[in-house]
Amino acid sequence: MKVKVQLQHLKPYQPGKPIEEVKREYGLETVIKLASNENPYGCSEKAKKAIAEELGQLAIYPDGYARALREALAAHLNVKEEQLIFGNGSDEVVQIICRAFLEKGTNTVMATPTFPQYRHNAVIEGAEIREVPLVNGHHDLEAMLAAIDEATRVVWICSPNNPTGTYVNETALRSFLARVPKHVLVVIDEAYYEYVQADDYPETVSFLNEYENIMILRTFSKAYGLAALRIGYGIAHENIIRSIEPAREPFNTSRLAQAAALAALSDQVFIRDCAERNKQGLEQFYRFCEEQQLAYYRSEGNFILIDFGFSGDEVFQYLLKRGIIVRSGCALGFPTAVRITVGSQQQNEAIIHALTEMLKERRGHRCKETS
Repeated sequence: MKVKVQLQHLKPYQPGKPIEEVKREYGLETVIKLASNENPYGCSEKAKKAIAEELGQLAIYPDGYARALREALAAHLNVKEEQLIFGNGSDEVVQIICRAFLEKGTNTVMATPTFPQYRHNAVIEGAEIREVPLVNGHHDLEAMLAAIDEATRVVWICSPNNPTGTYVNETALRSFLARVPKHVLVVIDEAYYEYVQADDYPETVSFLNEYENIMILRTFSKAYGLAALRIGYGIAHENIIRSIEPAREPFNTSRLAQAAALAALSDQVFIRDCAERNKQGLEQFYRFCEEQQLAYYRSEGNFILIDFGFSGDEVFQYLLKRGIIVRSGCALGFPTAVRITVGSQQQNEAIIHALTEMLKERRGHRCKETS
């Protein structure tokens, strides 16, 4: 048997180490996971209640149209119901887009490093991948524009970008969209939208009235704290949604996910509180980086990428032995950095203490070597 040639050199997505595995491996009772950009405060109590109420319906298929959630989300975003598509996480919407638009003989343009699933799914479809390096951690929109040609079908903009946390401001995005050919779909991935604090971050939903060739991706996995239930969505012109719907699997979002997302959407006080705590957490890391003279990117997400000047794998292992899970930059295109999810104040203090001790040990070791 032979699988598609595109799969032969692809590696499956490697998630961060699970807490249970780290506890067993290192004999630990307590582990702090700051690797997967999850919400340290969990989800809304309203969502938990909705899940409990739905448990008696597990034998019944979910609403494939997700009508109740669709109606509420359309009202929340001020768009038509027909402008929404739901996925098993926004990851699945990425897959649907690739399945619908990409094939051999087409190409897709994206930044690098960025969220790896754009590339992964495009490779499976046999499309040419055109990657444009970030400049100082930011999308190089001019170079991305230059990479577009008649065979380009999709351009990806991750804003805030994972793993850098940087964003594309409104002026830059409008200038870019005005020059992208109409046959190209521009996907603006806003998985961390609810955490953004920047004044010049664009409200892209309003752009749908001006540009018919854009799709916005958002998710309930991050600020809404529903990562385990896997539900995300895309927003676009209704003609685009109608054209890609056949690539969506039936019943692709569960009853529990729909019910929880609907309830979570109604609790914007929880979302605002999480965003404010995240802002305060980022300030903890900024102060640490300044004190230790470490390079970093100011982030609009719920994570921070810090450059330690030596292998990110080394930092990862040091923390892992002490019960803290982070994401090594070696797997993210930044080999001397680590990506750290912003946790609670106490979690942030714990990892900052561990990192401070690590840096002291390394500096002390270097002093001994040179004396």
